[in-house]
This record gives sequence, structure tokens and C-alpha cells, in this order.
Amino acid sequence: MITRIVPQLLKQLFSRVATNPFPAVHMPPSLTEVMNNPDAPLSPPVPVGKRFRGRLSYDRSKCIGCRLCIKVCPANATEYLPGEKKIVIHNDRCCFCAQCTEICPVKCLKMGSEYMISSYERRANVVTDTGPAPETRQA
Repeated sequence: MITRIVPQLLKQLFSRVATNPFPAVHMPPSLTEVMNNPDAPLSPPVPVGKRFRGRLSYDRSKCIGCRLCIKVCPANATEYLPGEKKIVIHNDRCCFCAQCTEICPVKCLKMGSEYMISSYERRANVVTDTGPAPETRQA
């Protein structure tokens, strides 16, 4: 067992950090100023990698209602609307595992790069339709 752990430990010890600093890259010069103006950003947004799994985007027009995404979702974040034969995604439950995007036969689900999706209202993070993903939009 130790022989398997040591190479992994050495690999991780010398590899680059994979997490982004959040919510601030650095400490602001004045905390009083930040407290007086809570809407001001602490720092510019942190760039994300190309394999980043952020908020789900859902193209409702492409969806065929197969419900495969519901079957593979470990967090039960996808809900089926039987009258419309479409789905609704609850981002407050989503664990961003991307299993739904991998199994979707028509590729109507995609992982986005948006990561600041917190809200005081639970229903604010329900995704019903975001339209085509930016890569697939036509001019």
C-alpha cells in the first residue's frame, strides 16, 4: 500500500495547484472601504481552464425529453416536466459532475464557465433554457 501512495504523493507535491483563489486573488488595501461598498468587486474574475465545469447551460429547443440525464444525475438536480417533455435543472442541487452532458444524445446540455452563481433565493438558480451554447450559436 505504501508503494502506491509514495509516487502519488510526490507527483502531487511537485504539481501545480489546480484550485482558483476565490473570492479574492489578494487582500484589498482597505477592508473598511470594502465594507462600505459591498457591490464593488474585490478583484477581477479569475480565469478558468478549458476543462472547467461551471454552471450548466441547457438548449431547450434541442432537448428530445429522453430523461437519460435524470437517470445518471447523482444529486437529483434534474427534474422532468411531463407536460412539456423537457427538463428543469436545479443548480442549487447540482454537484457539477458533468455526467448529464456526457450521456445526452443530442448534446443539449453543456458545462459553462460561470462559477459565481450563489443567490439568496433558492429558485434563482433554476435553469429552464439558456439557448444554444456560445460555441454553437450561428451568426
